[in-house]
Amino acid sequence: MTCVPKDSFFLKRPDPNTTSKGFMQKLILVIGGAGYIGSAMVRTLLEAEYQPVVFDNLSTGHRHMVPSEAIFVEGDLQNPDDVEKAFKKYRFSGVMHFAASSIVPESVKNPLKYYRNNTAAFLNLLDQIVLRHIPHLIFSSTAAVYGEAAVMPISERAPVLPLNPYGSSKLMMERILEDTAHICPLSYVVFRYFNAAGAHHCGDIGESHDPETHLIPNIIAAVTDKKTFTLCGDDYSTRDGTCVRDYIHVEDLCRGHLMALQYLEQGGKSETFNLGSEKGFSVKEVVKAVERVTQAGVNLKVGPRRPGDPAKLIADSQKAKKILGWQPRKDLLSIIQSACAWHQNANCEVEHA
Repeated sequence: MTCVPKDSFFLKRPDPNTTSKGFMQKLILVIGGAGYIGSAMVRTLLEAEYQPVVFDNLSTGHRHMVPSEAIFVEGDLQNPDDVEKAFKKYRFSGVMHFAASSIVPESVKNPLKYYRNNTAAFLNLLDQIVLRHIPHLIFSSTAAVYGEAAVMPISERAPVLPLNPYGSSKLMMERILEDTAHICPLSYVVFRYFNAAGAHHCGDIGESHDPETHLIPNIIAAVTDKKTFTLCGDDYSTRDGTCVRDYIHVEDLCRGHLMALQYLEQGGKSETFNLGSEKGFSVKEVVKAVERVTQAGVNLKVGPRRPGDPAKLIADSQKAKKILGWQPRKDLLSIIQSACAWHQNANCEVEHA
């Protein structure tokens, strides 16, 4: 495939959608926009006067999490025909990618699923981006690409040595994206997330995975359902023997994506950024924080380590702060408070259904 010069693309770019205020509205394709982070991003885009087009196969996403103002296209990224149809129907000014399998232990047990669903499917998207001369891509990567980092906090300059197929699949996608951008007028931002958590202020979006593997919703569920919470290992080389992670509110994450999109639109060059709070909390410290917010005790037991889990992951996010002007606004207690409120509302809806 060949790429046209960037200037000629912008001259030819049609955009059929306008806002109620009458100006041209940019269509942003949100891959995985019915999922937890993707659906929160859709709302952030709408608030910023973009028109999101959600592309999701609903295997882990939820149709009801897509707001009515967004355009919804059901399709599978692994199916080239589905991807092509979406790009034929709409002219996108940018793409945001949130679709990936992301359960670390599962990736160890079933690596081919992760290389197929993450890495291989990504090629179908890039084929269309190159063919249609899409100018901007925001890609969701992961702190798992760093593996067991020797220095904390972890900067973008740290060696990338993933410990599990999930991290490896994402690192391959980063490298494929970098190579692709050399052959066409594509500028991109890669975000290496640390632990996204919390619920969106709209009240409709919280962590709802099946199975749920993330720490904060599982601790809250243990409190709510009066069940035992299992610590996955207490013999790590950390201050209390449990894994240490950096937690970032989903709304802070989405704001970073919006700022990255605007940065690229203003001519910013392709970059890779960490997004995290720069503060590390152990599993036991998160348990205590949930107990503080809920004013209820958590019944704990210790289980074996999860395969592929590094002991510590703490972000150095100075690069995003300097270049994008991004700052996280919500701390761990705010994250837990929003998650608890969403969990309570979700349970009430189930009870009254």
